[in-house]
Amino acid sequence: MPEVSPSHTLHASFPSAGFGRRIAAWVYDLLVAVAVIMLSSALALGFAALLTGSGWMTLPEGMDHAGWLNSSPLYGIYILTVLGFFFGWFWRRSGQTLGMRAWRLKVQQPNGARITNKQAFIRVLTCAFGLGNLWVLVDFKNRRAWHDYAAGTELVTLSKEANQLYYWRDL
Repeated sequence: MPEVSPSHTLHASFPSAGFGRRIAAWVYDLLVAVAVIMLSSALALGFAALLTGSGWMTLPEGMDHAGWLNSSPLYGIYILTVLGFFFGWFWRRSGQTLGMRAWRLKVQQPNGARITNKQAFIRVLTCAFGLGNLWVLVDFKNRRAWHDYAAGTELVTLSKEANQLYYWRDL
């Protein structure tokens, strides 16, 4: 049985999120994502240094640890996986990333319940780094992005009071 938010009966009163708010939250989340990438890269560099320091790996002549990481497609897959887990965790846990919280947006199921792990995974795979939000400019009636349709979710604009309710409940 899906977990339903305290205000699930009021979810119809929350309007679908428009393009402007979505993009504002996207920009905010982009800054957070850059910080996550920096931290993840620092961990990867530390791991590479540990491998070379312990003698388990030798870098090619003239290559540093960063060059070694960038020469492998595994590093890109690692960063994308970290970002996917980061956003999926926020969407699944509270329906809000940090940028969404700042702009009073919440992703949810049409009945107001939290999204499932499967829905979060589908959103991560289909969001196209936020470009899926462009569909909102065409979908005047429902104002849903590609990833909303693919995952069976909706993005709503919360009232100030509802945003505070979700904030304090999810701490």
